[in-house]
Formats: sequence, structure tokens, C-alpha cells
Amino acid sequence: MSSPKRDVRDLAARFALKARSDEITLEKLVDDHDVPDDVIGFHAQQAVEKLLKAALANAGVPPPRVHDLGRLVALLDEAGLAPPEAARDARRLAPWAVEFRYEDILDERLDRKAASETVAQVRAWLDQLLDQPST
Repeated sequence: MSSPKRDVRDLAARFALKARSDEITLEKLVDDHDVPDDVIGFHAQQAVEKLLKAALANAGVPPPRVHDLGRLVALLDEAGLAPPEAARDARRLAPWAVEFRYEDILDERLDRKAASETVAQVRAWLDQLLDQPST
């Protein structure tokens, strides 16, 4: 039987790996303006969501099955982690989350560069967390 800490780190690694799929998609499509903003925004939001869930799992907090980035940041705060400001600002990606993208046609334009930078900053923060030795 594996230890709970090992299981949690495995879950964190799985979330981080799943986020990488969204990051690769985002990197390949972000400059292609034939690709609609909702596709870019969706992958940016999904990447940040999975990165935050990886951080929660790494901290021993079971990640909830939600798409609300604000709630995930609040849970990180409660766990004593300080996510980067980019994670707090990622709430601007909410219109492109799963629960919203099918309800209405968005009139908003996505700042693709800002969305990509947000994902990169949250990824860098998570990678630092995952590189710390477990106790």
C-alpha cells in the first residue's frame, strides 16, 4: 500500500500533465486568428484550473470538481499557499470556462497574450512547488 503523501503527489503530477495538454494546444493556436477566442480562452482556463488543482493536491487538499478559479484560489489560500497574482487575475478567463461556453455567444474579445502569460506564470509557480522536496 502506498502512502497518502505519495498518492497526493501522484494526483498532483497527473493534473500537471493534463494541464500540459491544454498548454500545448494554447501555444500552437494562440497566434492563429482563424481560431476563435472561445477555443483559446477555453484551453487557457482549463490549463489554469488543472494547474491550481495540481497545487491543491500537492498540498494534500482534495481538489473539488469545480471550474471556479476563484474558489480554487481561495482553497489554496486556506491551505497556506500563496498563488501568484496571475492565478488571482485568471478569473477573467471565467467566460470561457466549461459551464459558460455553451450558454451564450460571447461578445467579449480575449486578450490572448494576457491569457498565455497567465498560464505561463501559474505553470512556473506550480513547477516550483512540485520541485520542493516532500516532507
